[in-house]
Amino acid sequence: MTLSDNQRGAAFMALAMATFAVEDALFKAATQQLPVGLCLLVFGICGATIFALLALSRRQSPLPAGGMTRGLLIRSAFELMGRLFFGLALAFADLSSTTAILQAAPLVVVAGAVVVFGERVGWRRWSAIALGLVGVLMVLRPDASGLQATAIFAVLGMIGFAGRDLATRAAPPAVTNAQLGVLGFVVLIVAGVLMQLVTGAAWALTDFGATLNLVLAAMLGVVAYSSLTTAMRTGEVAVVTPFRYTRLVFALIIAVVVFGEAPDPMMLADAALIVASGIFALTRSNRRT
Repeated sequence: MTLSDNQRGAAFMALAMATFAVEDALFKAATQQLPVGLCLLVFGICGATIFALLALSRRQSPLPAGGMTRGLLIRSAFELMGRLFFGLALAFADLSSTTAILQAAPLVVVAGAVVVFGERVGWRRWSAIALGLVGVLMVLRPDASGLQATAIFAVLGMIGFAGRDLATRAAPPAVTNAQLGVLGFVVLIVAGVLMQLVTGAAWALTDFGATLNLVLAAMLGVVAYSSLTTAMRTGEVAVVTPFRYTRLVFALIIAVVVFGEAPDPMMLADAALIVASGIFALTRSNRRT
C-alpha cells in the first residue's frame, strides 16, 4: 500500500511530536537528579555537537556564513527565553499542564503575525485565539494568591517559542536547518551557564543515569526536528500542521504512566479547548492562503 504525500506528512509530524514528548520526559527525569542549569548545559552541548556534525557532513558551515544578523539575534533571544523557561517548567511543574500551555504557541504566532508582519486576521480567528488563551488561563487556575511561579515559567516559555517561530520567518533564507539547530542549542549552553552561575549549583555530573537521559534527549531532539522538517515539506500544510497537537496526547500518556500524574477532567477539558482553538485558527489561516 502506497501512502499519499499527505499521509506521509501526517505520519512524520506525529513521529516528530511523539519524539518531542519523549525528549521532554527524559529532560524532566534528568532534572530530578541534577541541577537544571547543568542539565541545560549538557543538553545544549550534545545537541549543538550533533547538529554541527550534520552540517559538516553536508559540507556546510556549522554557523551562518554571514554572521549573526539582526533577525538571527532576535530569534536567538526568543529561543533563549523559550528554552530556559520551558526547561524550568519541565523541571518544576507537571508535564501534562506544561505541554498543554505550550499548545497555545501557534495562537500567539497568529496574533503576533498581525503586529509584526501586518497579516490580516478575521473575527473567527480572533475568536479562536481568545478562546485558546482563555483555555491557558483555565489551565493556570490562578487563586487568591495569584499565579504559581511554575505556571509562569510555562507561559514565558510558550511566548519565547512563539517569538522564535515568528523571528524564523525573518531569518536569512541562506541559513540552513542544521545551522538553525546549532544556534538553538548554543543558546541552551548560554542559558545553562548563566543559571549555574546565578544559583551556584555544583558543576559535577554525579548521576550517570541522568547524564545518559540528557544525551538521549539531545539525540531524540535532532530526530524530532528532522521529522518535523520532513513533514512540513511533504504534505499540504493545512493537512499536516494540525497533527502538531498529537504532542499533547503523547505527553499526557507519559505523564500518567511514567510520572504518575493524574490530570483531572477540568484540566483535560481546558487542554481540549486550547487544541480545538489552535486547529481552527491554523486551518482557517491555511484555507485563506
